[in-house]
Amino acid sequence: MRLGIIGLPQSGKTSLFNALTGGEAPVAAGGYGQDTHVAVVKVPDARLDRLTEMFSPKKTTPAEVHYLDFPGAGFGSRDRSEVAWVGQLRTVDALVIVVRAFTDPSVPNDGPIDPVAALEKVQLDLVVADLAVVERKRTRLESDLKKTKTAERAPIEAEIALFEEFQKSLEEGQPLRAHDLSPDQLRDIRGFQFLTLKPVLVLVNVGEDQLGDRTAIEEGVRAAYSYPMTAVASLCAKLEMELAQLDGEDAATFMADLGLVELAAGSVIRQSYDLTGLISFLTAGEDEVRAWPIVRGEKAPGAAGVIHSDLEKGFIRA
Repeated sequence: MRLGIIGLPQSGKTSLFNALTGGEAPVAAGGYGQDTHVAVVKVPDARLDRLTEMFSPKKTTPAEVHYLDFPGAGFGSRDRSEVAWVGQLRTVDALVIVVRAFTDPSVPNDGPIDPVAALEKVQLDLVVADLAVVERKRTRLESDLKKTKTAERAPIEAEIALFEEFQKSLEEGQPLRAHDLSPDQLRDIRGFQFLTLKPVLVLVNVGEDQLGDRTAIEEGVRAAYSYPMTAVASLCAKLEMELAQLDGEDAATFMADLGLVELAAGSVIRQSYDLTGLISFLTAGEDEVRAWPIVRGEKAPGAAGVIHSDLEKGFIRA
């Protein structure tokens, strides 16, 4: 699974990235770093640990999450470097949008601190990027329609109608995941990799002094940003980054003092799995114990095909 971390400058994206990965990516002064940070994290799974104890395999292979921390500059710009990383953002499976709620005089902010307003700005950039794709596709379809025989126009007309709906929604600032699309429609448009069709986990970055108000803060954002395939949670990215640098016992002590039940490193993976509809199924033997990510509800032959296509073709029964 590939997760793209995005947000406005000074939102705490890179602090979150470090918290999730245990890394030490530099937190850019001013929040305008231009590098995309990438890291791979193993998915914790107690079942995998238990099977490893039972089978003592030569190798244990957990599932992996690839985190990509994108620059904070808006990608509605025509700057060539920004357009390039928008293309990279389209390849992720879900978006993690970081919005700022914390107050810190040493970390300037462009205007009042308002997580809902920040979220709307980020969504506008996503909408603008998708709208450009939709408009180009609709123009091509209308051109193709003129060259198509009347008897063969129905499929193109249906596609134009769908893209007209998309354009209307985007022009109103609505994400494409607000549409109730059929499995066939989702399959047909998969190649466009629309940003606003991707599942979104909104993480509200609070200050340590706001930890007791997290529920109310989350509810406020959730009420203003209620769409399908969307979840809202909160954390203190700076604190999480510091905890990620501690050993397990020290981290547990500080977590207990702060009333934290789970670190972001685990909760973000769990919530992202839920949003994308993924689960892990396990295989075990003396050679290898391994976790395989599959879509929830996948039948046994399809799950076997994740291991190897020949297994799916020759599948007899579970």
